[in-house]
Amino acid sequence: MPVVFDCAGEPLVGILHPAADVSGDIGLLLVVGGPQYRVGSHRQFVLLARALASAGIATLRFDYRGMGDSGGSPRDFEDVAPDIRAALDCFCREVPTMTGVVLWGLCDAATANAFYALTDPRVVGQIALNPWVRTEAGEAGAYIKHYYLNRIMSPAFWRKVLALQFAPKDALKDFMGKWRQSRGATSSMAVVDERPLPKRLYDAQRGFGGRLLLILSGRDLTAQEYLDRVRESPDWQRWLESSSVDIRRLDEADHTFSRATWRDQVAEWSRDWIQSLSDH
Repeated sequence: MPVVFDCAGEPLVGILHPAADVSGDIGLLLVVGGPQYRVGSHRQFVLLARALASAGIATLRFDYRGMGDSGGSPRDFEDVAPDIRAALDCFCREVPTMTGVVLWGLCDAATANAFYALTDPRVVGQIALNPWVRTEAGEAGAYIKHYYLNRIMSPAFWRKVLALQFAPKDALKDFMGKWRQSRGATSSMAVVDERPLPKRLYDAQRGFGGRLLLILSGRDLTAQEYLDRVRESPDWQRWLESSSVDIRRLDEADHTFSRATWRDQVAEWSRDWIQSLSDH
């Protein structure tokens, strides 16, 4: 069911999937990461919303300002709190029987949700997939740690070397550039007393009073960056082990869960977890 609602004078477009069973008391607001729109990669958001609605979980997916069919100018994930609030207001008007809402987000949408959830008591849970924590230093460090190590261990790499199809000077130049980025950006962060994105995400996740389901792909640099930042913080590690957090891993999955079996697993985990909230 299409819905149109206002955000700061601009029309936002969404699709509401009413629950097949009206007894469900928790709905799901599917927040889209950029740059994409409410259908999602490989139609994941459409398929997820339909699966949840058929299981009795009302779901709303929508476009931020400047994306898809919504009006306005495109904006960064750190500037979409008004859009999320407008969507949540619309959702609650359309489904007044809901007693709480779960925010679902992939990549930077997961991070946007974490920031927003602190401000709205209607949010009782978050489902975060491969949360975005990228900084220049973190990206370079993850690239060195995960990409280069995997490449050196790959038989295909050594076949290229033996076939004289490998350019060592170019590879060394690329590696040194990434290494300097990781070292340089890290040292500058130590001098400038700012709150980098990983710190802000940790504070937001830990400060949230509801529950979190964290879903991580095994073959995704964004997920690896998140885990690297967690490993650097004993407090973050302890919090992820608390009763407020449930973690699921899909070791073979890529960033957008591009295969049907991965998307189905995500939908199943999301459904079961939301239903467990309703049972409490």
